Amino acid sequence: DSFPAVNNEMKLGFTNKYNTFSIYNELRWALDPAAEFPRESLIDVGNGLFYDPHTNPALQLAGLEETIHRHDILESVTRRIVECRVVIITLGLAEVWRDKIADIFLNHTPVPDALRNHPDRYELHITNFAQNLSNLERIHTLLSRFGHADVQIVVTVSPVPLMATFSGEDVVIANTYSKSMLRTVAQEWAAAHKNVHYFPSYEIVQNSDRAVTWEEDLRHVKGEVANHVMKLFLRHYLEESSVVTSKLTA
Repeated sequence: DSFPAVNNEMKLGFTNKYNTFSIYNELRWALDPAAEFPRESLIDVGNGLFYDPHTNPALQLAGLEETIHRHDILESVTRRIVECRVVIITLGLAEVWRDKIADIFLNHTPVPDALRNHPDRYELHITNFAQNLSNLERIHTLLSRFGHADVQIVVTVSPVPLMATFSGEDVVIANTYSKSMLRTVAQEWAAAHKNVHYFPSYEIVQNSDRAVTWEEDLRHVKGEVANHVMKLFLRHYLEESSVVTSKLTA
């Protein structure tokens, strides 16, 4: 098992990508034969353990061979996107870290051991509209070239707010910038392509009663609200079928 001591529900999150750079990177490594995963971006954090900054940060550290094997598995899973007629992309973060040595943007904030052992290796980027739209255009090119002949893309924006920020701004200000910018990027991308569609899960959550919508931490959406959003999605996009009907009435 390449994902020890982790339940099946958590394993589903190990393919999560939190910014447009990491989404593009993973698709490029999986689909483009000319692209190669930068093993030099894997970091030795001591005691024989290595850190992969392109995976989910909840993943337990492992040795070099196992860390490489895990990413091979993730690439294999990502490669199955070529079989998908519908691809859903959720935009999450505007704050992105870059590995200056490997010259690559990361999926998430470097773990403390990586920052401690390599204090000059990583730099923070507060990304802008042009950068994120450019990444989405490159993603569209990849999916058009390697994906399903009739691929349809649904883009959404995560309603989950920032818990903290490295920008130096108040977290509320940083979160407002991030969500506003990514929401505008999503709109622009959808307007530019007939096969890209914006689904307003962000607006559904943000414009609902806070007491009903959020868990006690005011960051995570309650399960029943997420189910409501999915029912709206099914009703809007899918043709009537016994499967869809059963989900809508559940």
